[in-house]
Amino acid sequence: MIRLGLTGSIGMGKSATATMFREAGIPVHDSDAAVHRLYAGAAAPLIEAAFPGTVKDGVVDRALLGAAVLNNDAAMKKLESIVHPLVTETTLNFLATAEKAGHRLVVLDVPLLFEVGRDRDCDAIVVVSADPSVQRERVLARPGMTEAKFQAIVARQIPDSEKRRRAHFVIDTGRGFEAARRAVKDVIRTLAGR
Repeated sequence: MIRLGLTGSIGMGKSATATMFREAGIPVHDSDAAVHRLYAGAAAPLIEAAFPGTVKDGVVDRALLGAAVLNNDAAMKKLESIVHPLVTETTLNFLATAEKAGHRLVVLDVPLLFEVGRDRDCDAIVVVSADPSVQRERVLARPGMTEAKFQAIVARQIPDSEKRRRAHFVIDTGRGFEAARRAVKDVIRTLAGR
C-alpha cells in the first residue's frame, strides 16, 4: 500500500485537494480533523491540565488555546507533545483499516508534514502550492484572521519553495479547481502504475 503524504502551507488549497482525492476513491486521513475530534475527546483533559482554562464544557476552546501557545515556542512544544502521539495513533488505525480493506493507495493529509518529520512515514509526497498573493488573499479572507496571525503561522512553516523542492508531485491550486483535479488524477495514475 502506497502512503502518499499531502501537505502545503496555510491557504494553499490542501483541504480542497484532499477532497479531490476522496472523490477519486482514495482514502484520506485528515490530521486536522483528527485533532478536532481529539480536542473534543481524549486530548481535552490533557490539554486542560497543561493549559488551565483552555477547555470549556469538555472541549478545547481553540481560540483560548491559540492565545496560550501562539508565539510561545515552549508552550507549542508542550502542546505538540500531547497531541502528536494521539494523532499518530489515529493514523496507525487508519492505515491498518485501509490495508485490511485492500487499498493500494492512501493519502495522509498532514499540514506540518515536513515540520514534524512525518514525511519519513510516506512513500511519496504531494505539495499543494499557489502564488503567495493568492495564498495571502485566501488566508486573510478567513473569519478572525489578521495579518499578524497569518505571519505568525507562516513563520512556523517551512517555506513553500522548500516544500516544493522536497515534493515528488506539486499541485498548483492557483490555476483553478479543474486544473487541480486533473493534477490529482495524474498523481493517482502515476502511483497506481507502481
